[in-house]
Amino acid sequence: MTSATPELVGKAALVSQVGNRQFRATWTSDSHRARRLLAEFIGTFGLMFVLSAGAAILAKYGGGDPPSYVVALVLSSFAALWLLLAILFLGDMSSHFNPAMTLAFALRRDMGWTMAIAYWVVQCVAAIAGALLAKWFFGPMGNLAATRPPAGLEWSAVAFEALLTFGLVLMVLGMANGPKLDGPYVPFAVAAYIMALGSLGGPFEGAAMNPARALGPDVALADLSTYWVYLVGPFAGAALAVGAAYVLRGPAKSQEAIAAMGDPTATE
Repeated sequence: MTSATPELVGKAALVSQVGNRQFRATWTSDSHRARRLLAEFIGTFGLMFVLSAGAAILAKYGGGDPPSYVVALVLSSFAALWLLLAILFLGDMSSHFNPAMTLAFALRRDMGWTMAIAYWVVQCVAAIAGALLAKWFFGPMGNLAATRPPAGLEWSAVAFEALLTFGLVLMVLGMANGPKLDGPYVPFAVAAYIMALGSLGGPFEGAAMNPARALGPDVALADLSTYWVYLVGPFAGAALAVGAAYVLRGPAKSQEAIAAMGDPTATE
């Protein structure tokens, strides 16, 4: 008669779930918190710069006035490719690049509210910096990829943003090991989603799905008149996605959060 396999505990249990790898960002380390915030800045800055600069270059060198669906398709391609690369090389530190995503992980208790606020500040500053740099290079051409709802349809745009963000956040919550988005297929799934839904929703209301992405061009162009649409919609969608993920999968498992936050037994 064979004896029962002993239950793994501690580091052995962690390794059995996520593999024996060295994590590069541990949750409780002050220096690692700085790494995560720097990763958020780089990723969000890059996303905003490729969008704003891409819109300006398309307007300047696109051979006239491209149709809105062409602009949406091209800009969604830029955003999708950047996010694919950025999540691949920053995902084991942090790769939200989106205040709505950070809200979802905070609501799911994968991260504390103090750190979530720090993420929001860094993401917004990075997006503004990316848009301002694009404006410095090219001027306000292409409206720097600013998102605007159709006149009189602001609440329809809110609902549409909520729907698109709901799908994005629900997908990530179902695939990522906690708040670091370093699952092997997450970068490709995020890129595919942004490409598909950005191209779909772009001609209607911009398809931001990201309050920081919407804020950058608005600040650079000094026009915050419709920014509330891209704050209320994505945050509402993210909150609904957390509730749906709880119904589908139950609460986040502690082992998931430990794996995402880093190996607490590792040393610098």
